[in-house]
Amino acid sequence: IDGSKSEMIRKLKAKGFESSPYDKEVLTGEFNGTEVNVYVLTNNNKVFRIALEDVYVQDEHDIVARFNRLCHQFERNKKYVCYGDYTIPEGEDIEYEMYVNNKRYEAGYYQRPADTTAMYNEIKDLVSEITNSGLESDATEEQRLNWAENVVEEMPMLKRLVWFRIEEELGEYRIIMYYDNKYNRANGEDL
Repeated sequence: IDGSKSEMIRKLKAKGFESSPYDKEVLTGEFNGTEVNVYVLTNNNKVFRIALEDVYVQDEHDIVARFNRLCHQFERNKKYVCYGDYTIPEGEDIEYEMYVNNKRYEAGYYQRPADTTAMYNEIKDLVSEITNSGLESDATEEQRLNWAENVVEEMPMLKRLVWFRIEEELGEYRIIMYYDNKYNRANGEDL
């Protein structure tokens, strides 16, 4: 997920997606066995997110099965790292949970970098930069926690996230999936 919007649309069309007859900025096609609408989002003409929205809605039972199937597919795929079990327990009433308890059903997976040596070097440089930026040996616990948060926030693997959620529409459901490139996300530079 990188480059300009026109480049990304060209790449997606090469994979078989087509422009929607209703909106030339939206692509349609099949992704992982499901018909989807594809939206390419940019910041300063650099792609930071691709959103895939199921075209067809499903009932509660089918959407839970689809959500759990996606979770299992990502868990088994070596290109992604998972930090939890996001599957929905059998028999859970998602309609009740979403309406009454405002529960959101989401799952997120980090993309492993193809070049782990480059990732290691980037993390090493980041730790060195932060270490040399004034964190003294007598730093407070709060300063150390802030330092650790900065290191984690900047880790390369955490910059490429795939996540999906269940969206409800009048008692029917669909999955919306996001491929994010946080390197291209707005960071306040236009403020």
